[in-house]
Amino acid sequence: MRAVVYRENGPSSVLRLVERPMPEPEPGEVRVRVHVSGVNPTDWKARAGTPLSSPEQVPNQDGAGVIDSVGPGVEPDRVGERVWLWEAARQRTGGTAAEYLVVPSVHAVTLPDSAPFELGASLGVPFLTAHRALTINEGGPRQLTPGTLDGRTVLVAGGAGAVGNASIQLARWAGATVIATVSSPEKAALATSAGAQYVINYRVQDVAAEVRRIASGGVDTVVEVAAAANAPLDVAVLARQGAVAIYAGTPGDIVATPVRELMTLNARWQYILVYTMTNATKADGVAAISAAVRAGAVRVGEDAGLPLSHFPLDQTAAAHDAVEHGAVGKVLIDVG
Repeated sequence: MRAVVYRENGPSSVLRLVERPMPEPEPGEVRVRVHVSGVNPTDWKARAGTPLSSPEQVPNQDGAGVIDSVGPGVEPDRVGERVWLWEAARQRTGGTAAEYLVVPSVHAVTLPDSAPFELGASLGVPFLTAHRALTINEGGPRQLTPGTLDGRTVLVAGGAGAVGNASIQLARWAGATVIATVSSPEKAALATSAGAQYVINYRVQDVAAEVRRIASGGVDTVVEVAAAANAPLDVAVLARQGAVAIYAGTPGDIVATPVRELMTLNARWQYILVYTMTNATKADGVAAISAAVRAGAVRVGEDAGLPLSHFPLDQTAAAHDAVEHGAVGKVLIDVG
């Protein structure tokens, strides 16, 4: 089978398309014929700098395809099932940039016939991150369902990004009022297509004033992509018992916040990394995301605020470069 691998850390040029033996599922595992692989920032960052634990690694955590074989202990009727994949390469050598891979059964989640493989490959890291960000508030839901965010207001920083898009879609499905910030009219259109009721261009508008005009009492949750830069804004717009969910940053970032003001608000600042979330938190996210997919509440594509860029498997390096250089929307690799 064909697979993309790297045998050392470095730029995208370390990626190679090779022939690998067909993997066989062990007990509790399934083998998936991958149709689409999704690329996230974590994938190129791992390739660039996370030390290898094996002679070679297949990149990419997210994807979608069809189960073609199961190991002992897995129901045989899962063969032929369409699935979406999450954390495929976590502590394993086989990611989704390959024609076949094996994963624990729980990491291959049923994808309804109504959902395209492009959607399945776009779920994993962005949607699990977004679900965690939307469920950190004290007294809030542990797992999103329709109505669980009724009466709450969510501010999504970077509403045109993959996690921003996922946050908007999930928050709206759960009943929240969503405000998004963006940096251009083009990105404003994407955030609106995703479902944000209010969109603020932070380059030309006073974000704090606009947010307070929309939500005079402040926002309940901030989904934050740039906490080091936006901390003063987040403090200015946060409601009592509000929470800021921080899911991105660069090495050396420092977040400075005023202690007394945040004490008065009883505010919460939560840092998020999918890989180190508890298994229970991940399971809640997977269940909620699957429910939203079955309900048709989450989508991908230009009309859902998430334009798709497609690359063939032999151009995985170019796909990684596109994500590293800030491609708008979702970068996908067509494997099948």
